[in-house]
Amino acid sequence: FRGNTRVEEACEMYTRAANMFKIAKNWSAAGNAFCQAAKLHMQLQSKHDSATSFVDAGNAYKKADPQEAINCLNAAIDIYTDMGRFTIAAKHHITIAEIYEAELVDIEKAIAHYEQAADYYKGEESNRQVIFIRTNKCLLKVAAYAAQLEQYQKAIEIYEQVGTNTMDNPLLKYSAKEYFFKAALCHFIVDELNAKLALEKYEEMFPAFTDSRECKLLKKLLEAHEEQNCEAYTEAVKEFDSISRLDQWLTTMLLRIKKSIQGEGDGDLK
Repeated sequence: FRGNTRVEEACEMYTRAANMFKIAKNWSAAGNAFCQAAKLHMQLQSKHDSATSFVDAGNAYKKADPQEAINCLNAAIDIYTDMGRFTIAAKHHITIAEIYEAELVDIEKAIAHYEQAADYYKGEESNRQVIFIRTNKCLLKVAAYAAQLEQYQKAIEIYEQVGTNTMDNPLLKYSAKEYFFKAALCHFIVDELNAKLALEKYEEMFPAFTDSRECKLLKKLLEAHEEQNCEAYTEAVKEFDSISRLDQWLTTMLLRIKKSIQGEGDGDLK
């Protein structure tokens, strides 16, 4: 009993030290102290406190050592999954994905963690609307990166899946047109005929798509591409961009399509 009391006291001291290091902005020392507290909590069979300390360690290390932050967050995830706490484990997978995106620039690993988070969210039954939104958010990250890495089939499947799930949701159905639009662009890069067939399918599935600016743009782009008319293609994009600003992802995809028009080599949409 006395031994346990000493371990508990050590835990408290490490946590106090970690918080003082945080105040001093000594992030590595703070992360290390939280890690020590986490290991002692585990020694005391206190899984929840151990996981919490690993998360605190990860958050401190994020500011100084991204890889060590990932190690600590993975340690917390292992504990949470062992406890059956999949929603909170998913949240920390997203944090790791964001570190890979912003700090370590390893998109393949970011994709893997977003996919894992989506899988964990899908398995949860509580608060369905919130879980649905979080799952979609992770999947859309995966789709966007997959398309950038030219994994178009993977991107198409996700955009179609999210679009189909969203179009029946009264609160979210307005977003479905965007996902079908992105799926069609991925089809278009691979094959013009596929894009035409996909567009017909999306209009049939989701009639509201037909009147959207996205659908009208796709039809103009398909026509311009069929005629190998670079000017008409550029004009259609410019007109769309004047009302709905193109983000970096859309610009990249539209440029990839434009480059397949014969004689097009300047790589500009304006």
